This record gives sequence, structure tokens and C-alpha cells, in this order.
Amino acid sequence: MKKRDIDEIIYDKNVIEFLTVAVNFCSYLEAEEKLSRSEWIDKMLKILPLMYMKASMLPDTIETFEEPPAPFVREEDYARVAYTISEIMGEEDVYLDVFMDEMKYSERPISATVSENIADIYQDVRNFVSVYQMELTEQMQSAINICTVNFRTYWGQKLVNVLRPLHSIKSREFENEDYDDFLNMEDSWD
Repeated sequence: MKKRDIDEIIYDKNVIEFLTVAVNFCSYLEAEEKLSRSEWIDKMLKILPLMYMKASMLPDTIETFEEPPAPFVREEDYARVAYTISEIMGEEDVYLDVFMDEMKYSERPISATVSENIADIYQDVRNFVSVYQMELTEQMQSAINICTVNFRTYWGQKLVNVLRPLHSIKSREFENEDYDDFLNMEDSWD
């Protein structure tokens, strides 16, 4: 492939838009700022669907493993992200996952955790982001290919699965707020 053709792919509008959302996602998970569960969930419910949409628009590329990108996310990074999310989610971290392959063969429900699923997504997305941040031009096309394949076969489904428990928690918060507002209105009529 010619340099110009590769540049058109690695700096494609859809790649840059995905990269922008991915950087935001990674920065948010790496931030030291302590947020409430409600604030954290609110942010995830906004960024995850956007990241799904942008990932689904990444251009198809060919596998070019002349020099495959090295993984940037270390085990400690993954564990730190998973632990932080687990602390934020508390007892709400575990949920029943209905879209796991094991579910077909099980009579019992299969559980998953928000923290591990988000950390899995983070690992792939952060590896992609790092190639661009380090300006490793020769590896960018491979990074796009790896990210796209992993999105389609692995973390895209995890992203969709984790939206369900996050949405459920957020909906309960709204219901509780609406009920409290209703009670306050009743008190004002007394």
C-alpha cells in the first residue's frame, strides 16, 4: 500500500472521531477524581453508546502484522481500573448476563460484573489510543484492524451487555426521585 493510501485510512474522519471518544473514555477511567455512583453511571451511559456507534463506523482494514502493536495496558492498569469501578459500583457491580455463550448450556443464570466488562473494553481501547498517542504511524493500520476485529467479536457485546445494568440502576434513581418529588408535593397540600 502506498503511504498516501495508508494516511487516508489511519487519519480517516471516522477513525479520528472514534479516537476522540476513546481518549475521553480512557481519561475518564484513569482519572483520580472520586465520583458518586450516580455521576459515574451517568457519564458511562453517555459515552458508551457513543463509543459503540463510532467503533461501528471504523473503516475496514487489512491485517498488516509486519510490526504488530505492543500491548500498552499492563495487568496492573487493568486491575486498577477494574478495582476502581468495583468500588464505585459496590453491591451493584454484579449482574445477570443473558448474552453469554455459556448461558445456552446452563440451567442457572450466569453473572458478570460491570467492573470487569468495562476493564475489558478499556484494555482494547487503551491499546488503540496508545498507538496514536505515541504517534506509531507504522502500527496505526494494524491497531485499527485489531480494534475493529475485537469490537466485532469481543468488546462490542460486552459494551452492549453492560448498558443494561447501568440503565437499570439509573432508572431506579429516577423512579426514587420522582416518588420523593410526589411525596413532597403531597406535603405541600397539607
